Amino acid sequence: MRFPLNPRKRAYLKGQWGEKVAAFYLRLKGYEILENRFKTPLGEIDLLARKGKTLIAIEVKSRSSREEALMALTPFQQRRIEKALLFYVRRHPFPLDLRFDVILICPWKWPYHIQGAWLSQ
Repeated sequence: MRFPLNPRKRAYLKGQWGEKVAAFYLRLKGYEILENRFKTPLGEIDLLARKGKTLIAIEVKSRSSREEALMALTPFQQRRIEKALLFYVRRHPFPLDLRFDVILICPWKWPYHIQGAWLSQ
């Protein structure tokens, strides 16, 4: 007998699945994944990756369409991700450029990677 998942649990599992797909996709593109679900008192970063001399904070959005996924990233979330990345950099100082990317995950579509999705303020 299967018990239905409540909506919050279902969304959590969907997010975890999307992050695993995104990490796999990034590895295929030559990125080194440094952290998954990096949590700080200031916010969380879904994936921290490195490619060459660039440290990248990646937000993964899993929705039914790319448009929905892109609209789900708010300016408030962007600021929290920026603060979390600065928290990480203070504890892991190495001379790298910083970048913020977004990966959109939709059913039956290849992940859509937006490099340099926004600039830090």
